[in-house]
Amino acid sequence: MKTLVTGGAGFIGSHLTDALLAGGDEVTVYDNLSTGRLSNLDSALAAGVDLVEGDILDRDLLERVMQSVRPDTVFHLAAQGEVQRSIEQPAFDATVNVVGTINLIEASREAGVGRFVFASTGGAIYGEGSRINLPATESEETAPLCQYGLSKRACEMYLDLYRRLCMFNSVALRFANVYGPRQTPKGEAGAVAIFGELLMAGQNPVVFGDGQQTRDFVFIDDLTHAILAASRSDVQGPVNLGSGEETSILDLLNSLREAGLSLNGDGPPAGTSFTPEFDRGRPGEVRRIAIDSSRATKELGWKPATPLEAGLRETLRAMGARSGTAA
Repeated sequence: MKTLVTGGAGFIGSHLTDALLAGGDEVTVYDNLSTGRLSNLDSALAAGVDLVEGDILDRDLLERVMQSVRPDTVFHLAAQGEVQRSIEQPAFDATVNVVGTINLIEASREAGVGRFVFASTGGAIYGEGSRINLPATESEETAPLCQYGLSKRACEMYLDLYRRLCMFNSVALRFANVYGPRQTPKGEAGAVAIFGELLMAGQNPVVFGDGQQTRDFVFIDDLTHAILAASRSDVQGPVNLGSGEETSILDLLNSLREAGLSLNGDGPPAGTSFTPEFDRGRPGEVRRIAIDSSRATKELGWKPATPLEAGLRETLRAMGARSGTAA
């Protein structure tokens, strides 16, 4: 199989690239390296992955690459993924996420791509979870509280339109809060990366709000398996990929502290108490969310296999190896 991964130098994209290589695919990564890191692709590049440094807003380059590569499957992970930036710069968010996705859909259609896998969001697309039954199923009404969630929903609607008009074969995967090795605390990265780095550095975390807000966490290895399964299926439309469990931010901090203890033996790194400091909540963020992955189980044969505690230990171990600390 020939595959193309946009955003392939990022956290999720690089793990997916490694998995595609392991399965014998011929992989091209398309990334502007604005947030992705070349170091994430060290092993992949050594194994023969082609890297094209380009932006999904550069339609001419995108079309030339697609016509040259002629991939069987496209995995679209490149995006503007920061909630707060989407609120502050809504036109930028819409341009990257919506216009960039349309560029890729058109280039894929013209190149005869057989399967288009889109990375959507399960954390922002449903809006406030307190107004619906949790965990949310794909049939729940979407009511995003931020422009990022809205731009992802718009992309899903474009894919639905192209399915109806052009029989364009696609699936939209609604990711929960993904965490694991290679995730960095830059920008609005996941809570695990941000808090994990603080724990490893011996610093106390800052929690926006009261810490009782909940999120649905899924480990990167589990998510990668789901993406691969979706690419090999004929499933259409949105598919949730999460644990289905609500974990409060305060419970996450406790679990991280315990994971640090299990790895270091004599307490949190650098002797920190890892006691949270509180700040006011941020606009656009939901109070509660968890997503139901029953459709993924039924149609893809997928279930998350990594308990949160085990995933946190693996994540902290990777952070320690990267920084040279004990974990």
